[in-house]
Order: sequence, then structure tokens, then C-alpha cells
Amino acid sequence: MLAFVQVLASGVAIGCVYGLVALSFVLIYKATETVSFMQGDLLMLGAFAALGLHAFAGWPLVVAALAAVLAVGGLGAVLERTVLRRALGQPHLVAVLLTFGLGMMMRGGVASVPAAAQDMHRLPFAADTLAIGPLVLATSHLWVITATVLLAGVLAAFFRHTRTGLALRACSEDARSAALMGIPVARMHTLAWALGAALAAIAGLLLAPITFVHLNMGFIALKAFPAAVLGGLTSLPGALVAGVFLGVAEALAGLALPEGAKDFVPYVLLMAALLLFPQGLGGGRGRA
Repeated sequence: MLAFVQVLASGVAIGCVYGLVALSFVLIYKATETVSFMQGDLLMLGAFAALGLHAFAGWPLVVAALAAVLAVGGLGAVLERTVLRRALGQPHLVAVLLTFGLGMMMRGGVASVPAAAQDMHRLPFAADTLAIGPLVLATSHLWVITATVLLAGVLAAFFRHTRTGLALRACSEDARSAALMGIPVARMHTLAWALGAALAAIAGLLLAPITFVHLNMGFIALKAFPAAVLGGLTSLPGALVAGVFLGVAEALAGLALPEGAKDFVPYVLLMAALLLFPQGLGGGRGRA
């Protein structure tokens, strides 16, 4: 039973990371109808940016983490303004290839730094364990779950109780009607890309204490994308819930199935769910 609880906590924690990356996919897709395939590389870039500012520049860890999230969010806004906006009105494949190419450029830029390409690093926070009687839980897992719950609350408040959040929701529902009502749609698109990039960076910071900081950590987005699809690609709560569901399912599969079997569990569940719910678990509803 203790092993089951520990595995469950691990699954919920990694599922929260899946959910945050899935949120970044869905946020961008809802606002711009573009699937971004650079979210994993933004995740990796955010973790390395925080690591560099803390370990090499000597910044306090909290300040370095905040600066990394803001910098990656700013990068998302700049890329939308300078590159991605040109893909509007073009076939969807154009935007997909653009984001894929931009992601490869980020990965290549980080790989050009020898220490980043060859070594694995750990951000020095939440590295202890918490003992509750005979049960021992990783503090990093509890930190990830707590941070995800707080961030979900902040996002919910932003989308429901701020003018900017309501404007972004309006643009995601019907950009033409929003423009007729005076909402600056182009600026909302920039904001969506910035928020999507910042969410990916936050996911990278939360993932860092669990899997270390390394060049391939962005591949987790390949498992987060099924969570976005399961949520229907239009539901932010659905993406987060689907991410946690996949994380728990993967962890339990690792406990019960042969080694390595858990890696294809998210995709098996994705295919099964789409056969039963073609519009995703979110039911195709566009609610934020």
C-alpha cells in the first residue's frame, strides 16, 4: 500500500507537468488555431535559463526562476510578432513547420553550450523527502502538485475576472466578433503565445527537480500533447485533468506492467478515448 501511494503521488506530480504543457498547447490553439510544436523546447529553454541565471550568474533561485519565465514568455511574444504572425491565413502545415523549426533552433542553441549538451543538472529546490509515519514522499512531487493547483487558480481568476482574460476568451471563441467589439485581436494573439511559452517554462521548472535539467527534457511534450487532444484541444480544464489522468495511468502501468510498457500507455489511452469520444474528453466545448 505504501508503494502504491508513493507511485500515485509520483503519477499525479508528473501528470501535473503534462497538464501544464497541455494547457500551453490548448491556450495557443484556442486563440490562434495553431498547434505549436515548440512547447517542449520552450520547456527545456526555461529550465536552462533558470539554471544559468542561478548557477553561473549567481542570482537567487526564486529570482532566476521568475526571470526565466518572463524571458521565455517574452520570447514567445517576439516570435509571434516577427515570425508566426506571417503564418496567419496560410495552411495549418505552415505554422506547424514554423514552430517545429523554431524549436529545433532553440534546441541547437542550447546544444552549442558544451556543459548543457553533455551534463545533467538539478535545480536546488525541493530536494528533500517528507516522512508521514512509514510513508515517505518526495518533496518535489508535493511542490509540483501544490504549484499546479495554485497556478490553475490564478489562470481561472485571470480568465474569469480580468478584462484582458475575458478579451482573450472572446478572441478564442470568435475573433471576428471580438474585433467588431473593439478587442485588439492581434495583441491577444501575441498574449496567447506569450502565456503559452511562459506556461511551458513553468512546466520546465517544475519538472527540473524530478528529472534533472538536460537537453532532452523537452521530449515530455510528446506525452503532454495526447493530454491536450484528450481534452478536446479547446478546454483548458480538460487539458489539465487529462494530463493528471495520463500521468497517474502511466505511473500505475509502470508498477503493474513490464518495464518500458508505461511509455506507450498515454498513446494507447489516447486512441481508445478518441474512438469513444471523437471530440475529446472535453466534448468539443470551447469553455476556458
